[in-house]
Order: sequence, then structure tokens, then C-alpha cells
Amino acid sequence: MADSATITIEEAGKLWLKSGDAAGLERTSMDQRRQHLELHIKPFGGTVKLTKVTAPWVRSFQDKLRDNGRSPAMIKRVTVSLGSILADAQGRGLVVRNAVHELSKARSGTKVSEKRAKAKLRIGVDIPTNEETRKILEAATGRYRPLIITMIFTGIRSSEARGLRWDDVDLKKGQLHVRQRADRYGKVGMPKSEAGQRTVPLPPIVVNTLKEWKLGCPASELELVFPNQAGNIEFHNNMLHRGLWETQIAAGLSVTTDKKDEDGNPILAPKYSGFHALRHWYASWCINRKVDGGLELTAKAVQARMGHSSIQVTFDTYGHLFPSTDEAAEMEAAEKALFAVNAT
Repeated sequence: MADSATITIEEAGKLWLKSGDAAGLERTSMDQRRQHLELHIKPFGGTVKLTKVTAPWVRSFQDKLRDNGRSPAMIKRVTVSLGSILADAQGRGLVVRNAVHELSKARSGTKVSEKRAKAKLRIGVDIPTNEETRKILEAATGRYRPLIITMIFTGIRSSEARGLRWDDVDLKKGQLHVRQRADRYGKVGMPKSEAGQRTVPLPPIVVNTLKEWKLGCPASELELVFPNQAGNIEFHNNMLHRGLWETQIAAGLSVTTDKKDEDGNPILAPKYSGFHALRHWYASWCINRKVDGGLELTAKAVQARMGHSSIQVTFDTYGHLFPSTDEAAEMEAAEKALFAVNAT
């Protein structure tokens, strides 16, 4: 295809955004598309014709992103968006080849090593310890206490907590049904995957907390379990800053920052920055042995409770937390069994 018969990456990107709107993508997904296009793709390749986008050009584009301070994770995400732009252009007949996909296939042999290089979640760094979790529970007070207790003992995502309705909570049976979520803009929708629709059993502490909370919960037309004081969908930042962060600092789980208050004292920040830490703790609690205070669930059961789309996601994220078997003892037992059979 001649250069004059095609368009630039910027023009293709605008068509890509239109495709996303037409497909009804969530607002958060569209925001990410626009950010990738405006902040990363246009400045370093917006004027390039689609016919000039080859595998070597993509590598050069990635180098430019790296040289201009983009992190490896951001470069990877932006490259995926670039590939999506090219795929959309292919569907419109504006380009024949998708250099990003070709490059991805050529590098498929490195996927294993990339996975190995990914840091594992660490107890006390990414996942609160049991002692830290107890401190959070003891320090949780006020209107965010029911939210924090529920998230600790169910592992639900913050979006799922914002969209949770009283109809989704069966306090008699001790069950919580995840049927919808509310994004950061307050738009209610289905969980992102079919596996996200799930039922999670509630321990007594959650049942009793929610029974008490239901009596004082702000009235909500949407019948939300954790609405804001006006009865509407709670803002994520309020849940985070006034709920989780303040509770951690009150519990003594904080780190000092370079910033200082008016009196010159260092400003404290929470040790764990987001609700994903509580979700990680719940997963570890499900995995840990009963003798260590856990539930000792199977990997399949953990997958179901976490709402993972596949068992592979569970293993990729939490596989290293599952108790390792005593291979020496197992081999000795197998050897004895083998010779016992031969002896008969």
C-alpha cells in the first residue's frame, strides 16, 4: 500500500477511540486509551504513516519511550495499545500488517523468562502479616469499619464493594454474592469476567458487623451496603484516604515521607497503598494451612473465591504461597510402598 493511500498513527488512533465508544467500552478503559494516545503515542510517533510501522520501528518507538522516562510496565501497556490501533486499522483496510503482533510472535520464546523475572508478592511488603491485619481490625472505627472488615474477610475488589447491594448479602446463610461493580466514575455494571460473579462465605465477624451496620447505614435508593453519607456510590478516594489509610496510620502501620507538616514534622503515609493489600491477605488466608491459622483451601477453591478468570491467574499470583510438600518424606513413603508390593 502506498504511503499516500494510508493515514498516520494519530489519525488511526482517533478512529480507534471511535471504535471503543461504539463498542461501549467502560469509561475507565476509554480514559486509558486516550491517555496512551495523547501522552505516549502521539508525541513519539503520531505523525508516522501506518505503512512505515515495521517491527524495527516499534523497537525504536519503545526505545524513545524508555529514553523519555517511561517505565517498563508503561512501555508494555502503550505497546499493547499501539497494537490495538493497528488491529483496528487493519479491520478498516488501512494497513496490511500489524508490526506489534509480528514482534510479539517473534519474541514469544522469551515469555517464560519474563514471567520468572516478575517479583513475587511478599508477606510484610505486599501482603499484610496476620499481626498487621489484626492491628488494622482493631484500629478500624466509624463508618468505614464495616467496609474494611468485609474486604479483609471476603477479598472483594474495591469496585465490587462500591457496587454491593443489600440484596447481594444473605446474612442468614452467611453469604455474599458478587453480581455487579461500580467503577471510579460511579457507573454500575457487571463484573469484568464471568468468573467475577461468585458467592463468598462470610465468617461470623462479618455477619455480625453487617447486621449492626445495616441499622445505621445511610438510606440509599440503590440499596447499597457501603454508600456515601448521601446514599450514593462512594468515591474510591474517600474509601482509600479516610478509610484504609487513616486506619493503617492509627494502627501504627505507617512510613515516613520526605514531606513535612506546618510544624516541620515528617508526614506519615500508610504502609500499604491500596485495597489490593487486603485482597492479597485474604488470598493468603485461604491458602495457609489450618495449623497456621488459615483455611487451607485447594487452588480451585481459591480461584473461585477470588473471582479469577482462570486457575493460571491464581497460580501466577499466589502459587508461591501454597504450602510445599515434604518431597523427601513422600519419596521415602513411595519407595516403601513399592518394595512392599514387590515383597508380596
